[in-house]
Amino acid sequence: MTSGITSFQSNKVFLKDILGEINERKIQLPDFQRGWVWDDNRIRSLLSSVSLSFPIGAVMMLETGNRECRFKPRPIEGLSAEPVIEPDKLILDGQQRLTALFQALIKPGAVVTEDIKKKTIYRHYYFDIEKCLNPDEDREECIRSIPEDKCVRNFRGDVDEDYSTPDKEYAAGLFPVKQLYDSFPWREGYDEYWDYDKSKTRTFNQFYKEVIQRFEQYQLPVIEMGKETPKEAVCLVFEKVNTGGGYR
Repeated sequence: MTSGITSFQSNKVFLKDILGEINERKIQLPDFQRGWVWDDNRIRSLLSSVSLSFPIGAVMMLETGNRECRFKPRPIEGLSAEPVIEPDKLILDGQQRLTALFQALIKPGAVVTEDIKKKTIYRHYYFDIEKCLNPDEDREECIRSIPEDKCVRNFRGDVDEDYSTPDKEYAAGLFPVKQLYDSFPWREGYDEYWDYDKSKTRTFNQFYKEVIQRFEQYQLPVIEMGKETPKEAVCLVFEKVNTGGGYR
């Protein structure tokens, strides 16, 4: 029987704040967590769900600071191991979702992921503004996955689509996912590019309300286990949530 007292609390926390704490290394992973394995299609599906304010499940964390229950921490994939910072919390459940969102929304540069053949690929993600506002469009189909150089090539290797500069993004109406939490500079450039055209302004205003604002306001249920939780209880919970045996 597990000894000691296990306490936990459940709150809703803004996704933006969670990702910010991950970036500051206040939230990390215990070293026994497996690596990140999500593919390109699952990332697009996750972004689609958040953009529609659909639930993506709770995450579970452990408060650090218990000398009797210590796990070696490591930053989430996409962050360097240096500088070494002692985290406030460790992710027990939700690593894959949080890593995918961190890499797509916060981490500079392309996301390292896999295609359907398990081949490593590098991708930037964009929302097609016009498609997002069409109620007949599947939201997942409104999210473009673009190669690292932001150019789409045909089978001969010729460039068919080029989004390698902000002006080319503005012209195509493709909003970069990495600007979701800092959309104003991109919006300024977009308005200037279109010479403050009223119809374009209305379109972007609607896109802001229907997509960007949902990311800004999105909250995740967070179950936080207190630092007094015994190590055997933490291991049991981790086993349960990673084998589908409960706690989900």
